[in-house]
Amino acid sequence: MKHHSPATVVRRSLVLLALVLMPALKIDAQRDPGPRAGAAGAGLPIPGLSAKEAEFFTAGLADFREAQSVRGPQPNQPDTEDTGGGLGPRFNSDSCGSCHSQPATGGTSPSPTSLQNPTENPQASVGQKNGGTNLIPFFIHTGGPIREARFKYQPDGSRDGGVHDLFVITGRNDAAGCTIRQPDFTAAAAQNNLSFRIPTPVFGAGLIEAIPDSTILANKKADRLRKALRGISGRENRNGNDGTITRFGWKAQNKSLELFAAEAYNVEQGVTSEIFNTERDETPGCLFNGTPEDHTFFDADDPQGAITDVMKFTHFMRFLAPPTPAPDTPSIARGRLLFNAVGCALCHTPSLTTGVSSSAALSNRPVQLFSDLLLHNMGRGLTDDIVQGAAGPEEFRTAPLWGLGQRIFLLHDGRTRDLLEAIEAHSSDHSEANAVIYEFKERSASAKQDILNFLRAL
Repeated sequence: MKHHSPATVVRRSLVLLALVLMPALKIDAQRDPGPRAGAAGAGLPIPGLSAKEAEFFTAGLADFREAQSVRGPQPNQPDTEDTGGGLGPRFNSDSCGSCHSQPATGGTSPSPTSLQNPTENPQASVGQKNGGTNLIPFFIHTGGPIREARFKYQPDGSRDGGVHDLFVITGRNDAAGCTIRQPDFTAAAAQNNLSFRIPTPVFGAGLIEAIPDSTILANKKADRLRKALRGISGRENRNGNDGTITRFGWKAQNKSLELFAAEAYNVEQGVTSEIFNTERDETPGCLFNGTPEDHTFFDADDPQGAITDVMKFTHFMRFLAPPTPAPDTPSIARGRLLFNAVGCALCHTPSLTTGVSSSAALSNRPVQLFSDLLLHNMGRGLTDDIVQGAAGPEEFRTAPLWGLGQRIFLLHDGRTRDLLEAIEAHSSDHSEANAVIYEFKERSASAKQDILNFLRAL
């Protein structure tokens, strides 16, 4: 019989142990299944619209996709897609649809379909459109998320929090004479003064708008004991003028879809409107149109031609249907129960109900948004150090999860594509989600996988 040294015996024993454990380790692993393939299941109008409402939805969709130029169509202008006018002087993109496009118009950041054949982030090229001389900021990548940049503080140390647009119209062939410069994002980053946001999807936004304040407050009071035991509180953000609950945006800072649309038109594209009628940058030589650039066309022969772009955007978003979830599987069904059991549903409320609406299609409808529309402290790990309304530096609106199954970039700044990583990022100092995330982590690997599969089915 051949004898082996003690070291050889130990090595062989370790190898055998590893072989025995490998199947168990493989079974015990859980992972994000990733955005599901197949039909978008989004981008269509809400069922039950009247014929006229459907017409307004279609007209709004066309305007939502339309690209803006500085002064509208110009002789010999190479980009014939630019049928609108009013872009700039500072902007992040030139179309609503360019930012809200995954998995269909109205969604969020587009993504590469593969590393070999990327779908280009439009921000990687829009700065050079029509002769623009912009540099691409270091945080914008061809295969990365669309981002807006905010500065946390002003040079004197006081709060800023506003959007600092990535691009300027300098150099464009429809903006001759403008010489303003882009912000210095590299210097801001070196001073830890940059904060990023990615676009929020607007699927089902009209249903969210139609949820009464009283429903949001009643849901806030529900399950008080379960919430208290887990350290969950949550509070509403409110409009500073009429005191009603605001609900749109990462910090629930906007009250209505019309205000949401007008602000985005002004901030993201630099187009003034009847709601935001002043240019954000009034540098002489960079103003080419009378204001407001988007205004009621009183000489139009039909209602569609008379109303503003902002109202067209509003009609599109208001009548845009929620995403369609994937069919149930046994794992998805188990994941739905576990989602509630670990406490996720205490903030991501599965369903609220609309009130009586002037549109029958929006009236008394269940809204399976998976959000309580309240602000929650998400801790130092997710803080953006931005204050908006009543929302503090670490507070965010509970993000609606419907459509999560086809989102690429996750969290408010698009820092990850991995759903498991995004869940775990909810746990940090001061976060109201700490107890829930602890309970999630304590579940078996198969239970966690069921939850991930359920979320990717939404």
